Amino acid sequence: MRPNLAYVARLRALLGPDAAGARQSLVALGLNSSTSLVAGAFLAAITATLAKYPGLLVLVPAAIGLRGNIFGSFGNRLSTSIHAGTFRWSLRREAVLGQNVLASMLLTMGISLALAVVAKAVAVAMGLSGSIDLLSMATVSIAGGLLGSVVVLAASLGLTAGAVRFGWDLDNVTAPLVSTLGDVLTLPALYLATFLLGYSIVTPVVGVLLVAASLVFLVAGWRSSTEGLRRIVHESVPVLLVAGVVSAGAGITFEKSFARFEALPALLVLVPAHLSSSGALGGILSGRLGSKLFLGLVPPASRPNREARRDISLVFLLAVPVYVFNGLAAHAAARALGQTSPGAVEMLAVSLIGGALAILFVVAVAYYGTVAAYRTGVDPDTYGIPVVSSSVDLVGAFTLIIAIALLGLS
Repeated sequence: MRPNLAYVARLRALLGPDAAGARQSLVALGLNSSTSLVAGAFLAAITATLAKYPGLLVLVPAAIGLRGNIFGSFGNRLSTSIHAGTFRWSLRREAVLGQNVLASMLLTMGISLALAVVAKAVAVAMGLSGSIDLLSMATVSIAGGLLGSVVVLAASLGLTAGAVRFGWDLDNVTAPLVSTLGDVLTLPALYLATFLLGYSIVTPVVGVLLVAASLVFLVAGWRSSTEGLRRIVHESVPVLLVAGVVSAGAGITFEKSFARFEALPALLVLVPAHLSSSGALGGILSGRLGSKLFLGLVPPASRPNREARRDISLVFLLAVPVYVFNGLAAHAAARALGQTSPGAVEMLAVSLIGGALAILFVVAVAYYGTVAAYRTGVDPDTYGIPVVSSSVDLVGAFTLIIAIALLGLS
């Protein structure tokens, strides 16, 4: 008992004033993991649709990541505005909130179209035979993106209202909760969008209209006369495109290794939780560092100062219970659904080994990516989360497969 009490005392001393933020983050991460497991169960349930439309699995990580990238950055920009005292509750185009709302929807449509092109190109380049045509891929990507983003936007506005009224720190809650909604909503939204396919006249007409609207709106945002909106679009498009390419790499990794997951569906249930938790942890670190860089509490140095090390330590501490929960809950969820699992101990080991490998990468990318963005004069709130989440998608896919291989599961 005494060593446990001493450990708790050390944790409290380390966290100090961050204890409230740690509790907020842990609650958000717990919700993120729980709902990501629901997404994993849904992913296992729509394997017939994925088989019917080859190539869609390549799109899935990029589509899920896009929601978190756009709205995680959305929340971080608003958080910095709140901390700096410049935020006001207005949806007018000249207001920070209005610019971010408009930019988020423009980017959703434009980048969803780009992701369809990327997913199709990656599928062809990797020799995936029989993948669906580009217009069908674009239809699913854009329609699914819009369905999911409307709900995520509403939730993001609700979090912002709570931050203003109750003093929540958006840096601690936005990334996990947006990742949560992205996981839960993106897969059903993409699945519903597949019902637009297969009609001889309707499908191509709807597809062309969606593609045209996406191009028009993105160009309008790129050339907007509103400086804040134009800056968000200009800074977001390149990093979101790169993020999409990297996340599509994760999709093809899962596509190529699908036999492993098909043999043990519990591992497939774990996939969204593993990726989302790693991205959310990185998003928390990136958001906190971004705000502190603007406030002058953290210098953009090659070695993290004491304040930055406290944030890094906080993320490591949060990671342990998150990955433990992911492994055990994925096993329990699979058993409850009658799906095959290698066992609770094996699932826990996969989650912890994969998580340990992923979190080391997450911390390095979150810190140096945020510092690099700040040094080059771009907004780290815009660049931090997309850089972390997309790279975590790819690295998370590899770390999970490495953990599975190390344990000899197949």
